[in-house]
Amino acid sequence: MSSRFQQGVAVVTGGASGIGRACAELLAEQGARVAIVDRDAEGANEVACTLGSHAFAIDLSAAGALDALAERIEQEVGPVAMLLNAAGILQGAAVPPQDMSMEVYDRLFAVNMRGTYASCVAFGTRMVARRAGAILNVGSISGIRSTPLHAYGPMKAAVVSITKNLAGEWGPSGVRVNCLSPGPVLTPPMQAAIDRGERDRVRMEACAATGRLVMPREVALVAAFLLSDDASAITGVNLPVDHGWLVANSWAFFGGLRGR
Repeated sequence: MSSRFQQGVAVVTGGASGIGRACAELLAEQGARVAIVDRDAEGANEVACTLGSHAFAIDLSAAGALDALAERIEQEVGPVAMLLNAAGILQGAAVPPQDMSMEVYDRLFAVNMRGTYASCVAFGTRMVARRAGAILNVGSISGIRSTPLHAYGPMKAAVVSITKNLAGEWGPSGVRVNCLSPGPVLTPPMQAAIDRGERDRVRMEACAATGRLVMPREVALVAAFLLSDDASAITGVNLPVDHGWLVANSWAFFGGLRGR
């Protein structure tokens, strides 16, 4: 096992599946003591058991619950050195604004935006007191470009803004805050959306410069770097991890990428 993180405590929200699970697995491989936080208690326990780590069941949208959770983790596991906010929910169908219920909008806001911010505050405040720590939020390319995801995209754009604001606020206290924005990642929820006909895998792959979807492990490798001391000079950035989705799409104006 690598000792990159030297038994430092890493909290991973949304760690029961998908990107969060891949990140938790890699952080554990590299020597971190990982605390899995997820509303899926059974899934969190299963991952924690596999990794020999700790599981905590919570819905990030629950008002006031995160500060108590942060205190509990610090008491039971240890001072948190790293926070990775991967918890989030997909919008589902890309419907016009007039066809989206405000219940859907509010749920995405509560988890993807407010939950991310509240998690940063709960754990980041304790890092600031110790004058050390690293936070990584998971955004999305949908928060960088115009898409028909009228709830999900704006919430992820807000996550990028939250990241930049907190990086400036907490940088003088030794706490780094960064964001990574994946392109389409082949997680179980994404595969389910493909199976339901809500996403077209062939079309998504064609929109990437490399012609590939992102794998969860590829996101985890970038996350581990940004949380590590190897990235000690990096704060306030939003790094796309998208197989070139952002650079490829404007080529459609010129007939598409060469060689396709």
